[in-house]
Amino acid sequence: MADGLSTSFGAEAHNYELGRPDYPFDAVAWMLQRLPGDSRRIADVGAGTGKLTRVLAGAPDAEIVAVDPDPAMLKILRDAIPGVPTFVGTAERLPLPDASLDAVVLGQAWHWVEPSSGSAEIGRVVRSGGSLGLIWNIRDEREAWVRQLTRIMHGSNAEIMLAEGGPVVAAPFDALEENTWEWTRPITRDLLHRMASSRSYVITAPEEEKVRIRDEMDALFDDLGLGEDSTIDLPYVTRAFRAVRD
Repeated sequence: MADGLSTSFGAEAHNYELGRPDYPFDAVAWMLQRLPGDSRRIADVGAGTGKLTRVLAGAPDAEIVAVDPDPAMLKILRDAIPGVPTFVGTAERLPLPDASLDAVVLGQAWHWVEPSSGSAEIGRVVRSGGSLGLIWNIRDEREAWVRQLTRIMHGSNAEIMLAEGGPVVAAPFDALEENTWEWTRPITRDLLHRMASSRSYVITAPEEEKVRIRDEMDALFDDLGLGEDSTIDLPYVTRAFRAVRD
């Protein structure tokens, strides 16, 4: 998980927290639906600023830990969700004991993971019968203006992976199940810019490319009539996957 792009987000941690959408509760609940009994020991891996962590922490009797390779992202998570233990680590190298968890979940993160080694390491910390959950919020590009927005910002690794067939997991997990949720997020011009600024392609781009992206986004928003104080509904499809450990 810890390549140059995947560890770039700390430079824009504040914009990541403000610009990225939250996860639908129903989608997160579905990922964990197959857990046996009332056990809820869960690690959010690639937790970032805690977008997924805060949904997990709202579950009754949940015991949550958060793992991310970027200390700057984890600092925002700790400030936003006091009391959740945080650890620096990756899906391929987890600082957690064997068979200590009922589930591991990753939000907007599995596309950074090497599937075989990530599955094996997560399988080490998840007990038999536990779950692996993967989830992404993806902009719904059936809307023409959303397609144009993606063209301007450049497609992400996650969007490319999901368009090409979706995630892959390996032993000791069984085949992935998938479910989807469609919803919209009212969003301002400022938050759209913050969302773009939090993308790894934009964070690591040369300054002239960042200027181009901002200028072309503003031109698109002008065409849409999106003023500084108005909002537009940005459509999303949340795609969630789950697998059970043998």
